[in-house]
Amino acid sequence: MAEKKFPFNLQTCARPNILALEPYRCARDDYKDNGTNILLDANENAYGPSLFLDTSRTSSTNPSDPSINFLGLNRYPDPHQHELKQLLCNLRNTHAHTPKRITSANLFVGVGSDEAIDALLRCFCVPSKDKILVCPPTYGMYSVSAQVNDVGLVKVPLLSAPEFGLDVPAIISALSGPEAVNIKLIYVCSPGNPTGELIKKEDLQKILEHSTWNGVVVLDEAYIDFAPEGSSLAEWVAEWPNLVVMQTLSKAFGLAGIRLGAAFTSPPIASLLNNLKAPYNISSPTSAIASQALEKGGLSVMQANREKIINQRDRLLRDLPKVTGIGRFRGGVASNFLLVEILDTQGKPDNVTALMVYERLAENRGVVVRFRGKEHGCLGCLRITVGTEEEVTRFLKEMLNVLEQVHSEGTKVNGAEEEEKEAEASGVVS
Repeated sequence: MAEKKFPFNLQTCARPNILALEPYRCARDDYKDNGTNILLDANENAYGPSLFLDTSRTSSTNPSDPSINFLGLNRYPDPHQHELKQLLCNLRNTHAHTPKRITSANLFVGVGSDEAIDALLRCFCVPSKDKILVCPPTYGMYSVSAQVNDVGLVKVPLLSAPEFGLDVPAIISALSGPEAVNIKLIYVCSPGNPTGELIKKEDLQKILEHSTWNGVVVLDEAYIDFAPEGSSLAEWVAEWPNLVVMQTLSKAFGLAGIRLGAAFTSPPIASLLNNLKAPYNISSPTSAIASQALEKGGLSVMQANREKIINQRDRLLRDLPKVTGIGRFRGGVASNFLLVEILDTQGKPDNVTALMVYERLAENRGVVVRFRGKEHGCLGCLRITVGTEEEVTRFLKEMLNVLEQVHSEGTKVNGAEEEEKEAEASGVVS
């Protein structure tokens, strides 16, 4: 049978920016959960979901959780989620930053923060014309979503470690230059990923007060519940018409599996985002589980788990530097992870050594962390998610063993190189 010929050509049919796209690499792209690995790479909550299960109330549809009506899954979910949105607002109406209150009109909820990141790009940026500004090192999906939407990228790196603060003068300059008219969004992570550093409120305010720039500042607060009390600026959207604060239930609430994110903003922007979303973007089970987590019982579980994580974070800060080959902590401690330097045999931060330690921890010891050495200002760095007490104990033990092994091999290699140089210098040929 003769081979059929088709006029279809993927390379000329697909959008060029998609063909050239380098997708975001998530933690599970590298190492899977085989049931025995300790996963300290994705900044998940190792203590589990913030759900308070009242076993005194049961039903035939779901004995452990009667509030989720599985028999109602034949119906489309609520497209507006007003009750869920109000619960999120109740959590953030602290009056630490404004006497005003935010309501469900200030909210967009999506499939994780990633939907909000993408929705903002589609809402404000014209493809092949407009740009966003990012401050590396930062969350990689801002750049990936920009490329998917054919939106340009302006990079203004964070100030050098250890603080990793915003370079406000450089940002102000970028927003005042010839291409400022096409910069529609600024994505800022606070606490930063992978830096763990809180962005100063006054730095953010200087950007919001720019006298000529017509754009939106997006503050990603995925890890905010691990920061000191009152750190969230979610309620501050009541004061600024062009501020968006994104949050998620994936981290402190331990609900990464339900994919629920929120964007707090002014009612006009929230209305635009809600208008462009898919009609039923939040499933009924997701909404029910999220609502339970935001009620009194769920909040108490979250707070208890958060305290355990903070205690283990303090333990890592205290005990990890005792391991030979561990360098400085970089960035801040306002999250459920730490960024730390891995040193070579000369005592210097080194990507080769860090990558070797990362791979051997995962492949030989079943402890998975995240290599971050290729990002701006993160030479030789690993990002380590804070796990349970048992996980941290095993991590510290395995890190000690792996670093001893890697350094021992490095010392032998360096010794052989020195002997070879001495032999060459004395005219001895082996």
